[in-house]
Order: sequence, then structure tokens, then C-alpha cells
Amino acid sequence: MNDIFLDKINIKEKILSGEKIILEFGGGNSKKAGRINLDILNLPETDIVFNLENGLPFLPDNSIDEIHATSSLEHIANFNFLMEEIYRVLKPNGILFAFVPHFSNPYFYSDPTHQRFFGLYTFSYFSKSHFPYRRKVPKFYNSCNFRIKKQKIIFHSKILEKIFNFRFRLQEIYEKYFSPFVPCYGLELTLEAVK
Repeated sequence: MNDIFLDKINIKEKILSGEKIILEFGGGNSKKAGRINLDILNLPETDIVFNLENGLPFLPDNSIDEIHATSSLEHIANFNFLMEEIYRVLKPNGILFAFVPHFSNPYFYSDPTHQRFFGLYTFSYFSKSHFPYRRKVPKFYNSCNFRIKKQKIIFHSKILEKIFNFRFRLQEIYEKYFSPFVPCYGLELTLEAVK
């Protein structure tokens, strides 16, 4: 496992200053304004070089306002551990914005670095409340308590996106009956850390 850690911006000083801290997981060679880019690759745009498989041990509890994880969580083998770490470092009511591949998207199977795929209920396992889906999942696998504020199925077709995201029940119907025949692209989520 890659144990490299290179902090180019002094993250602890930024946290102590009281400024809003927004992390971007796996930002690669693009840098978004106001975000701290954390990546395993030491690129010029990377602020902190670190392997997320190791969690976030360099961050104190309740220190981060937002985490953006677009097309990065599927690369993590120990996903449960990382979700616990994300929950630990987010402030109360801190937000995780994520985009992950849905299991029905055949293009994601081409990337040999992908460790996992996601379904409609994946993030419900990290919530102590029952998001408005009918299917219930166990709540005892971890200590996380994220409130799922938003979950949207992303399609290449905006028409399908509008139809299946109109109601939560339609999302369940899509995944159970239509996903083998009409693949979607992924899931877009907003999770709030309830502490």
C-alpha cells in the first residue's frame, strides 16, 4: 500500500485558521477554486499527495466543511473504512458531495483501477435513518450517520433522468426492473454528517 504523504499547503494551519475547508478527492490535473485537491498522484495541481486507502489520519475529527468525491470512491478497496474516516473528519452537518458509477454502466468495467460499483441502496448502509426507499438495509455495519439529502440517477438521456428521478419509488423501479436493459451512468449524492 502506498504510504506517501506530502502536504504542500500545510492543511493543519488552514484548519487552525478557522477558514472553510473543502476537500476534493482525486482532482487529478484540474484544480477547482476554493478546494484543496487531495490525490495519490503528485501533480502540480495536487495540494496533498496521499493514498485514500489509508484513511485520513492527518485530519482531526470534525475539521472539514465539505468533501467532493467525483469519480473517486470507486477506486477504493476498503470503502467502509474510508466512509468512516469521511464521517469522522466532517464537521457536524458537514457535506459529502459524491458522484459514483452505477453497477449497470458497462463503461466502468473497462477501467482496471475500479474496485467497486454502486447501487441505489449503497449509501443507505451509512445512514441510521431510512431514506425514503421501501427496501430497508442493516444499520449496524458501521458507526456513520449520514443523512441522504439527495440521490439522483444520472443517465445519458435527460428524459430518462427526469422520469426516474421524479419520485424515489421510480428510482427503485428503475434499478430493480429496468437497469439490466437501460443502463444509467451513475449516482449523484449529497450526504450530510449527522452528529
